[in-house]
Amino acid sequence: MVRLQKILISSKAVKLKAVRRVTQDNLGKKTAGVDNVKNLEPKKRLELAYSLSLDGKASSIRRVYIPKDKNEYRPLGIPTIKDRAKQYLALLALEPQWEARFEANSYGFRPDRSCHDAIEAIFIAINQKPKYVLDADIQGCFNEIDHNALLAKLSTFPAMKKQIEAWLKAGILKDNVYLPVEKGTPQGSLISPLLMNIALHGMEQAVVEFMKSLKLKGPDGKNVVKRRRASSINIIRYADDFVILHENEFVIKSCKKFIQNFLLNLGLKLKYTKTRI
Repeated sequence: MVRLQKILISSKAVKLKAVRRVTQDNLGKKTAGVDNVKNLEPKKRLELAYSLSLDGKASSIRRVYIPKDKNEYRPLGIPTIKDRAKQYLALLALEPQWEARFEANSYGFRPDRSCHDAIEAIFIAINQKPKYVLDADIQGCFNEIDHNALLAKLSTFPAMKKQIEAWLKAGILKDNVYLPVEKGTPQGSLISPLLMNIALHGMEQAVVEFMKSLKLKGPDGKNVVKRRRASSINIIRYADDFVILHENEFVIKSCKKFIQNFLLNLGLKLKYTKTRI
């Protein structure tokens, strides 16, 4: 896998594709980063493609805000065009590796998967039997992910890991003031959705293993879930929103506590105003 990734990121055709994606196909081509560069002319695009490499360097990102809820704004980080091209180059190398590993019921920010697929998975889980639902939301997921935990899960070659670490630590330029960054992967970067999915990878399997390893007893003292039925629990995730489904309320409450500890290891926590049973 590593050998194929190295071949891919050194390919002239792939570098041209990466530059075309960020300078011609993407609507963000009209948005400048901290270097104020946008709408590259053909000659500049070729120069960028021929010089493109994962060199372990990254420029600061430009901070902008867009409306989220009524009185809330979502912070976006806008990288330079060069960094966007490098990120797409890294994405083309990493995505096939992780698409082969990601869990079956993860749907957000993945090729050929949509919100409708997540809705269908929920329907299949509940159409035969009513179930309790833990409807959960992760608070500030993109902005709170622990860098060390994410880098430890990457499972890639040193040059790629060094480059991703450079993007994570690049810092923010806001009103001409540089702000260092110690956590999170900024929304607005091409590679951030993949990094978020990598960080949360393993949640589904962890819940199933939790059910297998513990003999959960209900208020009456009887075992609620037997080992052979541990897989009857469903966890369906779309980006940083997920649901856990099971016919027993006590199981759902136990899973909520387990998920809180799982997320804590990633520097994350549940958003209690949007989490309910």
